Amino acid sequence: METTLRGVGVSHGVAIGEVRHMGTAVLEPPAKQIPAEEAEREQGRARQAVEAVAADLNARGNLAGGEAQAVLEAQAMIAQDPELIADVDRRIAVGSTAERGIYDAFSHYRELLAGAGEYMAGRVADLDDVRNRIVARLLGVPMPGVPDSDEPYVLIARDLAPADTALLDPTLVLGFVTEEGGPTSHSAILARALGVPAVVALPGACELAEGAVVAVDGSTGEIFVSPSAEKQAELEKQAEERKAALAASTGPGATSDGHKVPLLANVGGPSDVPAAVEAGAEGVGLFRTEFLFLDDSQKAPSEEKQVEAYRQVLEAFPEGRVVVRVLDAGADKPLDFLTPADEPNPALGVRGLRTLLDHPEVLRTQLTALAKAAEGLPVYLEVMAPMVADRLDAKAFADACRAAGLQAKFGAMVEIPSAALRARSILQEVEFLSLGTNDLAQYTFAADRQVGAVSRLQDPWQPALLDLVSLSAEAARAEGKSCGVCGEAASDPVLACVLTGLGVTSLSMGAASIPYVRATLAKYTLAQCERAAAAARAADSADEARAAAQAVLSGE
Repeated sequence: METTLRGVGVSHGVAIGEVRHMGTAVLEPPAKQIPAEEAEREQGRARQAVEAVAADLNARGNLAGGEAQAVLEAQAMIAQDPELIADVDRRIAVGSTAERGIYDAFSHYRELLAGAGEYMAGRVADLDDVRNRIVARLLGVPMPGVPDSDEPYVLIARDLAPADTALLDPTLVLGFVTEEGGPTSHSAILARALGVPAVVALPGACELAEGAVVAVDGSTGEIFVSPSAEKQAELEKQAEERKAALAASTGPGATSDGHKVPLLANVGGPSDVPAAVEAGAEGVGLFRTEFLFLDDSQKAPSEEKQVEAYRQVLEAFPEGRVVVRVLDAGADKPLDFLTPADEPNPALGVRGLRTLLDHPEVLRTQLTALAKAAEGLPVYLEVMAPMVADRLDAKAFADACRAAGLQAKFGAMVEIPSAALRARSILQEVEFLSLGTNDLAQYTFAADRQVGAVSRLQDPWQPALLDLVSLSAEAARAEGKSCGVCGEAASDPVLACVLTGLGVTSLSMGAASIPYVRATLAKYTLAQCERAAAAARAADSADEARAAAQAVLSGE
């Protein structure tokens, strides 16, 4: 009998196929003692396994490219963390085997992360994946992972590690569903980059029977178990209609009555540019420069290396707009040479602009590199600071930009509620705002963006979040300045209409989402978008807000 389940849709499209579950295995090695004379050999085995796993993660990253590469390189750095390796050596020296030493050292670090506040606790899944890969290599057993299948299938998992998600074969994996994760988790971000329909945070996903037929709607978050032939035909028709609308939609982003809404791309580096150009991006709305800093957590990249990377991105958009976010280090992106090691709650500590103001030489080098990269290029460069809390922050950043001789617009990201509440004050120091809705939701609702249990509060349709967007957009309009959205909220086509109705002046998203947003915006007038926005803000929950906006846009 057909049943309907609902999770969080994170990647557009419809997938219909049989369920295959991610392989699982118990990877806890036995706790046995070794004689002292074997300790050195076991320490060598442990190091070899760590290096092999780190090399494998880097190789997977090189194959995947883009955001996936940055995520996997960060995992490789976890594997090679000097403190972890030293802990492994100590455990082996007092009698542990290599595999048990790895298991126990990682478990200890896992406990530290789990107790360091929800933000860091959300990274435990990545840590577990690295541990399991190393232990599996030492034990000589296959690593649990994507199932072998000659036929296409829908993948079901408790959660997907970046190393698995990055190299999924879209010809075999029609779509995937996870029990955990959230709309801004690594697996969700990588699913959008792959263009694979995906639903996360679905309670009971792992209880779906192997081989059962399911239909996954990555736009609505609905899962239809044992769908009827009629339901399958209906979903396939909807998918075809969406594809046809995408093919027919080209050119700059705009509503049906000609109100321009530039559609920009979020990129992590030069490797993401081709997909953005192919999708028709009108520029870059978020260039995440921190990925440049992940190659070596001990020191910042040289000015020359930064100039080269920045120039490659700037050259790809002649006459276009490129918005660069300066380094956003701290919290889930720690860098040894910048990030305090003993912060009790890194998400609420020294991160983003706070880190850079504590290390002005790092900010100065980055701004100087950007100035040199833009020399002689016909590009509209804009540079923004992450985690701006108030006017003092905004002034400090603008002063640093001027001191570096940067010929660009200076802006502030709105990721902290205080920045939205005092947006007009901040706009006395900078020329534009950019809303990072992922972190803005996290700080507004005290809900970690990686924790599936609180994913309903990470839903960008939450009316309180829309209120903060509206406040920011109204402040920018009053000051005659721009206010864009570069968070994942912009990738939802219907929500993009609502954001436009709230007064947002540009939308930036992963390249794969641009055609969907362009096609949907082109169906509605600005007045319809404004009515949908008002209806969404009048609701009391994310689900009600979404339904209210859709009702307005569909003319119900």
